[in-house]
Amino acid sequence: MILQALDAYYRRKQNDPDPSERLPAFGLEEKEIPFVLEIDQDGKLLNIADTRSAEGKKKVGQRFLVPQGVKKTSGIAANLLWDTAEYVLGLDARGNPGRVAEQHAAFRACIEALPDDVRNDEGIRAVLAFLDTFRLESIASFAALEDIKASNPNISFRLHGDIELVCQRPAVIAAATHQTEDAPDGMCLVSGMPTAIERLHPAIKGVWGAQTSGANIVSFNLDAFNSYGKAQGANAPVGKAATFAYTTALNHLLARGSRQRIQVGDASTVFWAEEPHDLENAMVDLFGDPPKDDPDKNTDAIKALYASVKTGRFSVGGMQTRFHVLGLAPNAARISIRFWETATAADLARRIVQHFDDIAIVRAPHDPEHLSLFRLLTSVALLNKADNIPPNLGGEVMRAILEGLPYPARLLNLAVVRCRAEQKPTYARAAVIKACLNRHIRFHKTAEKEFTPMLDLSNNNPAYRLGRLFATLERIQEDAAGGPGKLNATIRDRYYGAASSTPAAVFSTLLRLSKHHLGKLATGLAISRERLIGEIMDGFDADTFPPRHLALPDQARFALGYYQQRQAFFAKTESKTPEEIQ
Repeated sequence: MILQALDAYYRRKQNDPDPSERLPAFGLEEKEIPFVLEIDQDGKLLNIADTRSAEGKKKVGQRFLVPQGVKKTSGIAANLLWDTAEYVLGLDARGNPGRVAEQHAAFRACIEALPDDVRNDEGIRAVLAFLDTFRLESIASFAALEDIKASNPNISFRLHGDIELVCQRPAVIAAATHQTEDAPDGMCLVSGMPTAIERLHPAIKGVWGAQTSGANIVSFNLDAFNSYGKAQGANAPVGKAATFAYTTALNHLLARGSRQRIQVGDASTVFWAEEPHDLENAMVDLFGDPPKDDPDKNTDAIKALYASVKTGRFSVGGMQTRFHVLGLAPNAARISIRFWETATAADLARRIVQHFDDIAIVRAPHDPEHLSLFRLLTSVALLNKADNIPPNLGGEVMRAILEGLPYPARLLNLAVVRCRAEQKPTYARAAVIKACLNRHIRFHKTAEKEFTPMLDLSNNNPAYRLGRLFATLERIQEDAAGGPGKLNATIRDRYYGAASSTPAAVFSTLLRLSKHHLGKLATGLAISRERLIGEIMDGFDADTFPPRHLALPDQARFALGYYQQRQAFFAKTESKTPEEIQ
């Protein structure tokens, strides 16, 4: 199903009305070529053109449409008219001159194997002339030599006066895209037609954490993986054309700068539809962090999504258009499927809107209006670092969003653990906790009331009210010291862990301390704070207060009550209602 959907996407992009958006024809691929050797008709080297441009701290070469590269293994195999410096120039960059000589010879042999009419092309003759006369000493004066030695980059040729590369000349393109009439030797699982089966599938690149040379979704490289005497690709027969289609489409989706991919934890996630659609390019803005030069970009995208769900239409694409989401993660030399979801655009949009409703919570003015998936996941990771996000968690969360399922239990567990470890529920962790609790209530249809984005004075859950009480006692302590920020450490810094897990051990002490702090306040403020404590305490059963311990879900409710009560202390007098916020 995945390969069929990618094959269909490739065929759709082949017919794209915008030529710049079309994917390469069978036998071609886009490749980064940092350096181009400019030669004249006699094969004399005139210049080494540096196509690289700065992208952040790195230099990235220009991408060119070239004949499809061969699958590199431990053996020697050359690409047609482009390859690394070892193949093209015979430059020994790794201290293995014997192997480099064989690579350089293989590069020339690949060109000489072209049909006679192609080798008579002016550009091919010039390249062969260059290879006949080239000596490494002749490039010693070129400034690019040191960079070439250091990185062994891809190199190709251009005839002086031409715009395109030699490998882009019509005769070469015709030879590269010519499909040989190989006899069918199997039934293609993608097309369902008899065809020549691909033995080795091209590598998929761009999956975060995978090998830089690429990894495979379909791969059988050991006898243990084979069955019924079949070897390599014959175990999962996919035709050569279909193999090219799905790998080209997936590499296009995963390419650097693609608007149809995001990183969700360890899962590289790509999106596409069966026809042009708003959601294809909106997903990055919906789930990713906004760019620094346009901080409102994700907010605008979310507003547009809400409007589409409300009106029942998108500006581009239909509500019933099939939409695909694929999550990939590295697994040694292979790629594992973290999740795969297919749904209509309408269903997908409603589920994404529900996610943003679930994580919506009161916030400070300096906090972003919407939280990206990256911020949600790093908020529950050790030291808030992406490297510490547990494996598979990103994929599990994304799957829950796309399928409308409860969030994974360990997401809530991690949020509570980080609150206790750092003695503070943050905006992102409170959003995670509210979302997890509400999904659990909704999915299991419990009698518990769902939590609102803002402080809910009518919520009588004991753990929630304990969190509110703890926040109130902390605020009284701060008021007695002259206001927030005046103390080096508050009761939260010393008692949050115990208060949220074993309330009976600390709340009696904290309530006695509050009497001392209230005595330092002005009469009006003291009365206001005492009244608030009384209102919160009215929700408790005197026989069971304070509880001996709180289970982890109740620790989550405690954290939510604490966070929302703290935010209420800093809210403006004329606060908007949740309906007005939405």
